[in-house]
Amino acid sequence: MAASNIAALADHGPAAAAREATRGSPYQPVAIPSTDRALWARVIRHAGCAGSSLDPDQWFPVSMEIGKARQEAAAAIAVCTTCLVRAECLALSLRHRDIGQHGVWGGLVAAERAALPRRRHAAVLSIPARAAS
Repeated sequence: MAASNIAALADHGPAAAAREATRGSPYQPVAIPSTDRALWARVIRHAGCAGSSLDPDQWFPVSMEIGKARQEAAAAIAVCTTCLVRAECLALSLRHRDIGQHGVWGGLVAAERAALPRRRHAAVLSIPARAAS
């Protein structure tokens, strides 16, 4: 998940700390359901990609085929493997397809997320929105 995409999600209220962490991002706040605000704030605050020095293009593979896309995004996926909020990131990308339809989210490229069986989606989507810590 590219940090520049995350910054656009900062909102007032529970996500104020996340907005502060992005140092007053120039992006307009995106309306997100109140049930996910704390989860977004947690992901924004703890995401490994936020402190990554990778070029933003490395988070968005061009290839549609899973193997090639994973090769193109290998450096980004490596950042995800040690991320504290990887599962939450993936869950949010599946809940908010308009935001998470492209790029690497939760260590998976778009084609992998699309290929997840429906019952897997249900399991990932059931991750509770934890209070921001």
